[in-house]
Amino acid sequence: MSLSLAQLFSATSPVRTPALMFQGTCSNAGKSILTAALCRILLQDGLSVAPFKSQNMSLNSFVTSHGEEMGRAQAMQAQAARLDPDVRMNPVLIKPNSDTGSQIMVMGKPVGNMQVADYLAYKPEAFLAATRAFDSLAAEHDVIIMEGAGSPAEVNLKHHDIVNMPMARYAGARVLLVGDIDRGGVFASLLGTMEILAPWEQELIAGLVINRFRGERALLDDALAFTEKRTGKPVLGVIDFIPALGLPEEDSVSFKNGIYDGRPTADKVLEIALIDLPHIANFTDIEPFLAEPDVCLRIIRNPEDLVAPAAVILPGSKNVAADLNWLQESGIAAGVAALRRQNTPIIGICGGFQMLGRLISDPHGLESARKSLAGLGLLDLETVLARDKTLTRQQGSHRLSGLAIRGYEIHHGQTTSSHPPLLHFADGRSCGAASADGLVWGSYLHGIFDDDHFRRWFLDGLRRRQGLAPLDSIRAPYDLEPAFERLAAVVRSQLDIKQVYRLLDL
Repeated sequence: MSLSLAQLFSATSPVRTPALMFQGTCSNAGKSILTAALCRILLQDGLSVAPFKSQNMSLNSFVTSHGEEMGRAQAMQAQAARLDPDVRMNPVLIKPNSDTGSQIMVMGKPVGNMQVADYLAYKPEAFLAATRAFDSLAAEHDVIIMEGAGSPAEVNLKHHDIVNMPMARYAGARVLLVGDIDRGGVFASLLGTMEILAPWEQELIAGLVINRFRGERALLDDALAFTEKRTGKPVLGVIDFIPALGLPEEDSVSFKNGIYDGRPTADKVLEIALIDLPHIANFTDIEPFLAEPDVCLRIIRNPEDLVAPAAVILPGSKNVAADLNWLQESGIAAGVAALRRQNTPIIGICGGFQMLGRLISDPHGLESARKSLAGLGLLDLETVLARDKTLTRQQGSHRLSGLAIRGYEIHHGQTTSSHPPLLHFADGRSCGAASADGLVWGSYLHGIFDDDHFRRWFLDGLRRRQGLAPLDSIRAPYDLEPAFERLAAVVRSQLDIKQVYRLLDL
């Protein structure tokens, strides 16, 4: 029997597991981080807790141990709860591949590429999948911490929203509304959001949270009192801005706004240039470099910025054809070719790996209308985009270093090469390629730089090329546990946790 969204929106979960949802006045208000924080706090208090976001729109994704694709943010939140990432935590994932179209993933598998109108027609089925995933997940845990998306007050989206208030009502969850004071206008945003919400939605709001505050707390007293009086909702926390937190970024907003941009210093002598592709995917692959004491990341958006880097990284892409065209038109492709002639190491990951080759074919039109296009020609390889998507976790060894590597693959591409394989996996498969001199290489493996020993081997190789002594030891272990503990300590001290427990009836 086919149900409409209106019928589904009126349903409630038969599973009465306590649940609480963070919603925001806008995208990138800090919902994902606060969800992770509360997952860790409740875990510390002895509860079995799991994160949940019914629908996520992101090109930062992760592959579960069962070969299912989910949002990177929910994978990070699962780590905060010390759980293996589970696709039920993010049953619907939207991966934009154009301004009006996206690949739709349901329960970790692609169901097709859809334009906006197509997805709107499909949404009742997507919401039904989300509610079933929630019920299954909730039945296994003491409490669920949920995350909304964007803002619940987008008047053009509210009637078909499946991630904010309708999902909160289904789960029986109260909502904490989060505003980002760092970007300005937070009180107007909170008041305006409350004004636009329907009465039943206003009832679900249990309190307000001010996020990313810098300064003297007492200076907010009058504004907080005014906001509580106007909305009738208590402010349950003012959370400090936490610099250099060290957790993966969920949203490309921060990345596009320059959060990773750096400049070389006396200590940060290795400048690694990351090409900021228009359809960049899984930019979190380079996050392990952020804490390295000798590394400066430079985000490249025009060819003038490609000035003698120690290495260039071409990241993943959700639309290789469009991004290759942009590389050519912007002049960055010519800049990369010039660096290759100067023997600068050039690395490609997933879509970036495909771009390094001679030819990319898309016979099924999965990413664009172009059936084939020439790559950068830096490696002798050809790629054909297949209908079936490869989604798998991998571990194995790196041929050139002999070191262990691990990560996950997310791609439609099937690549053949005259070069010997670069990576050998425990399941007998292989992947990747490198030029004869080893300076140009790539693979499909996301997370390859997460391994501390491999990352330091790579960086020490760059040091030697610049006439510097290798450090020969791990200086910045890529371990999220200290960041989770630090985050939990800050949020526990600044959010009314007693009230959170009352809202959860715990």
